[in-house]
Amino acid sequence: MQLKPLAALLAVALGSAHAAVTEQMIQAAARSGQEVLSWGLGTEGQRHSTLKQVNVGNVARLTPAWAFSFGGEKQRGQESQPLIHNGKMFVTASYSRIFALDAATGQKLWKYEHRLPDGIMPCCDVVNRGAALFDNLVIFATLDAQLVALDQSTGDVVWKEKIDDYAAGYSATAAPIIAQGLLLTGVSGGEFGVVGRVEARDPRTGKMVWTRPTVEGHMGYTWDKDGNKRENGVSGTTGKSWPGDLWKTGGAATWLGGSYDAKTGLAYFGTGNPAPWNSHLRQGDNLFSCSTVAIDVKTGQIKWHYQGTPNDGWDFDGVNEFITFDQDGKRMGAKADRNGYFYVLDAANGQLNNAFPFVKKITWATGIDLKTGRPNFVPENRPGDPTAGADGKKGNSVFAAPSFLGGKNQMPMAYSPDTKLFYVPANEWGMEIWNEPIAYKKGAAYLGAGFTIKTVADDYIGALRAVDPKTGQIVWEVKNNAPLWGGVLTTAGNLVFWGTPEGWLKAADARTGKVVWQFQTGSGVVAPPIAWQHNGEQYIGVVSGWGGAVPLWGGDVAKKVNYLEQGGMVWAFKLPK
Repeated sequence: MQLKPLAALLAVALGSAHAAVTEQMIQAAARSGQEVLSWGLGTEGQRHSTLKQVNVGNVARLTPAWAFSFGGEKQRGQESQPLIHNGKMFVTASYSRIFALDAATGQKLWKYEHRLPDGIMPCCDVVNRGAALFDNLVIFATLDAQLVALDQSTGDVVWKEKIDDYAAGYSATAAPIIAQGLLLTGVSGGEFGVVGRVEARDPRTGKMVWTRPTVEGHMGYTWDKDGNKRENGVSGTTGKSWPGDLWKTGGAATWLGGSYDAKTGLAYFGTGNPAPWNSHLRQGDNLFSCSTVAIDVKTGQIKWHYQGTPNDGWDFDGVNEFITFDQDGKRMGAKADRNGYFYVLDAANGQLNNAFPFVKKITWATGIDLKTGRPNFVPENRPGDPTAGADGKKGNSVFAAPSFLGGKNQMPMAYSPDTKLFYVPANEWGMEIWNEPIAYKKGAAYLGAGFTIKTVADDYIGALRAVDPKTGQIVWEVKNNAPLWGGVLTTAGNLVFWGTPEGWLKAADARTGKVVWQFQTGSGVVAPPIAWQHNGEQYIGVVSGWGGAVPLWGGDVAKKVNYLEQGGMVWAFKLPK
């Protein structure tokens, strides 16, 4: 092996030392806005930048500073939120790639392409949503369910650990987060009968610290410093909310990742659909699917949970981000659920404070009982039991809204502490859905349902909506022809940024919704924008590249937007001098 020159080794060592990211830096970066050290721009997930050099008065002058192409033929969906540290941008791309770029010029510093095996089974495109920074490492998950930690300066692999067996349907697409010195990650694969869980690892080594299953009946574990594994209690009560053995392949994947609030000491992870989709096979609430679970980071124990859709029959994954914020002197958390309802909970104990629709058409329930926290189901709008039919092959078909793609899906919303409003990328659509017989087979799709996505309005599908969490009022909205599938950014400059599948990155007045700037990126935007500052200049950045679940699962809607082109670019903007 050829030895590196001493000067090069010193440069790497000095660069790594300078780049060392601490938990304190991650928390401070969210307040300063100078760097982006976490998914969500801060571990609370507010996606709010305190920068205001770019503001509602001058944003019309915002122009491209640089653009970078991911290159090659590996386009597909680009859902990544970049990170910014030490003058570098770290951005993941489709097919489990990650790039380090100069944050001021877009020059490529290094790239890492994970070698993916044949037979990976990502449900909803070959996406990746971002990385985590800690010490001198940048850490991201891969489609074959591994975690890879790279040296920030060189891109060299420092450690690599397997999460689970990709041949059993496991994958990983979410950005990890850092909480109390631990690396917290989830798993993907809810359509393949996996068992959801949250894992905590030592970010310096990748070694396990604890794991917490999100399907009732499964055992949690802890590991000591010597690698010895110990039982850490069963999640929930075995057999209480699941019939028979279905809990063993129960889904509830934590595929969007989580958030963490230093004030409560809790990490919040959303959980996906129970498996299979056919709800008649699994009578009961099916905990902890379609829920928010609050986990004590020190112990790995579930402190509280809130379930949005008990006994889910529509694939209403509850993975959507739980964003903590201050309201009336209390620490609260908010979630815009795939099922079409917006929930406000006490972040410390999970008590329901408010729940209201953020989409116009909901057919599966008439509302949320604020006393019990449970939905008021519409029984006739649950897909029928296939065993009750004459041929036993297909249950009664029903029209349900929202569609299983959700009132909101993976695209994260944002909160502004200045306006005290949430900005939600919502979609108005429904579906014809029916149930079918199904049995679990390792590595095979585990649905037990058929569906066709339908539009419900003539003039739009997507709408960016400003929502008041106290009153449930939609303060303003900006409609969009195609579904919205990218995230949102708010800034102290009274701006809201978001992208559209038609390729536009837009900015609106955060208080009025008036669109004050837009730029055509050349491909659909299905990723969340960010803001940072370098050498006294504020930048706005976004990844562009059409893809994700809509082209794959969207039925009639996919046909409506099949003219959209794929891509793979990072754009950075600033005010001209």
